[in-house]
Amino acid sequence: MRGTYVLLAHVPYDIVLSVGELGNRSFNAGYYAYVGSALGGLEKRVERHMREEKKIHWHIDYLLSRARAVDVVVAQSEERKECAVAAELAKHLSSIQGFGSSDCKCESHLFYNPNLHELLRQVLFGFKACGLKPKKGVGYG
Repeated sequence: MRGTYVLLAHVPYDIVLSVGELGNRSFNAGYYAYVGSALGGLEKRVERHMREEKKIHWHIDYLLSRARAVDVVVAQSEERKECAVAAELAKHLSSIQGFGSSDCKCESHLFYNPNLHELLRQVLFGFKACGLKPKKGVGYG
């Protein structure tokens, strides 16, 4: 399956992390939504993110070294929609500048809300606003 995903992660307390070339970034306790796409295999990408042991490759890997993935929302699509979803989330949520967006023009692909249910509501709305049909969980987490 190809498509777009949003990984939901929990940071239990305020932390400062060194995130590769982004340098140090502050993360407040709460929930984060990371927007990505996988046109070469959505299941494998999500499963990789959910594994505890992995090589640090993407910005999200740095965060997941200290945060816990709690859920995922996916939508099947033949075209890359991650930036469109990120743009929708940016309208309503705060973000970590430059996170996950080094290969596009978006300000960020990581969004924050202290409340998981509100974050999930925004994510589902963002998918639908982009014409995607979100599926929550799909056996992960």
